[in-house]
Amino acid sequence: MSGPLSSDLTLQETVERALARSKADGCVVIATESSSANLRWANNTLTTNGVMLTRSLTVIASVEGAEGTASGVVTRSVTTGDDIDAVVRSAEDAARDSVPAEDARPLVEGDAAADWDEPPAQTSIRVFDTFAPALGEAFGRARGDGTHHYGFVEHDVTTTYLGSSSGLRLRHVQPTGYVTMTGKSDDLRRSAWVGQATPDFHDVDATVLSAELDRRLRWSQHRIDLPAGRYQTLLPPTAVADLMIYAYWTMSGRDAHDGQTVYSKPGGGTRVGEQLSPVPLALRSDPAYAGLECAPFVVAKSSSGAQSVFDNGTRLGPTDWIRDGRLTSLATTRHSADLTGLSTTPYVDNLVLDVPDARASLDDMIARTERGLLLTCLWYIREVDPQTLLLTGLTRDGVYLVENGEVVGEVNNFRFNESPVDLLGRFTESGTTVPAFSREWGDYFPRVAMPALRVPDFNMSSVSQAS
Repeated sequence: MSGPLSSDLTLQETVERALARSKADGCVVIATESSSANLRWANNTLTTNGVMLTRSLTVIASVEGAEGTASGVVTRSVTTGDDIDAVVRSAEDAARDSVPAEDARPLVEGDAAADWDEPPAQTSIRVFDTFAPALGEAFGRARGDGTHHYGFVEHDVTTTYLGSSSGLRLRHVQPTGYVTMTGKSDDLRRSAWVGQATPDFHDVDATVLSAELDRRLRWSQHRIDLPAGRYQTLLPPTAVADLMIYAYWTMSGRDAHDGQTVYSKPGGGTRVGEQLSPVPLALRSDPAYAGLECAPFVVAKSSSGAQSVFDNGTRLGPTDWIRDGRLTSLATTRHSADLTGLSTTPYVDNLVLDVPDARASLDDMIARTERGLLLTCLWYIREVDPQTLLLTGLTRDGVYLVENGEVVGEVNNFRFNESPVDLLGRFTESGTTVPAFSREWGDYFPRVAMPALRVPDFNMSSVSQAS
């Protein structure tokens, strides 16, 4: 865990000192402070709570050589001005010892943002002032019902200061919160899960979440065993998020151009421009999307096929990855855009799937189901075939049978084999798009909005004994 930065220097002063001490041909400095608060509970009892404050400093030095530009990146916690200087020297030494970077580009230029001088934002345990009492009341109801509640809630506020030798001075405050709740029957043999992401907990109602948990536990009182096979399946927004986040993470333009992914064109190039769905849906990202706001500029502490340290500070805006059912963009850096002939479209830290004219709730879709499965969440998701983006994984904490518009019981768990890209071309009904916290990936990527989807032939490839 990172320790505090110099107690006698602000984060802005830390950035300025590192830039002033740098003797590299180019330098980017990223200083962050994260303030977090959390609660944990088990068996209807609050077990722990805590507040933490962490800081880190990253220095990215670039050095010109006869054969090109090399970069060195060092991230450390520092407590004194001398420590800051040592990080700068280490980054420069790393750059001099490195081969030229293929993604080297001139540093992004700019000026100081209007909020550069503002101090870091912080959270506190008070963020749970409304949530915690309602949670306590839910514990009382659970004890009376003979059920057990387990869970975790966290709120983090990270302030990032990014400065460069090219003049950039940028600041971003990122609030991130989520709650994950599991309910178990008195004999601990049946379980259900609910979760929600939030920037500030103003929209989180523990009473509503616990009521949904209790509803799903009641559904599970009757058990039906089903064989493997293809089933009409309702995927709630949370389960759709489990799948679509992975589809987004594999949208590297360079990997597609190199023939490595489902977005690769047979014979060479990418599938940009191809129709992926007959439905005029949109898969998109937008730093300003209400409730899912994220950094409006690139913050990269390492280079890969999907990001470049030389792109730090590049402005981000609304990006359509799929528009009208057609693949329109893949994630690129300035370097990979040049390689692939695509536009420069870096990853954005949120994801939204919209289906035009979809207004149904999940309960509406259940009521219109003659017979099918309701699959609430997935886990242990792994890639089987990158060329088709075939994924496998297990169902968890609630797969239910729907008959004649009603949930009639819980069924056994399954292993599934499905491609989220293929699903975009096969679903037959969509619900309205709402915030959706992925059970599998929400800890890493919480800013997501998805609809519920009806898939006529979801592939439950085998029965699982997981519980």
